[in-house]
Amino acid sequence: QVLDTKDLQVFKVTVNGQDAKFVFGEKHSFKGTPLEITLPFELRRGQETIVEISFESSPKSSALQWFTPEQTSGKKHPFLFSQCQVERI
Repeated sequence: QVLDTKDLQVFKVTVNGQDAKFVFGEKHSFKGTPLEITLPFELRRGQETIVEISFESSPKSSALQWFTPEQTSGKKHPFLFSQCQVERI
């Protein structure tokens, strides 16, 4: 699985609670850097998975934006979203 990133530091990736291997690809000047995640198991058709990524953003992470809890419908938790376009790398 490949995800787009830009100026993120990734510490850990888990899939359904299992540690997953990950590696960054070659950095592109305006597209960012692909993050390739190797799943720790084979996926079955229709199988649901939960991917958790422990990361730290930076002020240069222009593709990420946050809503404060007050800006969300539940008003309890912040919300992280991305303005990036889906790219095949």
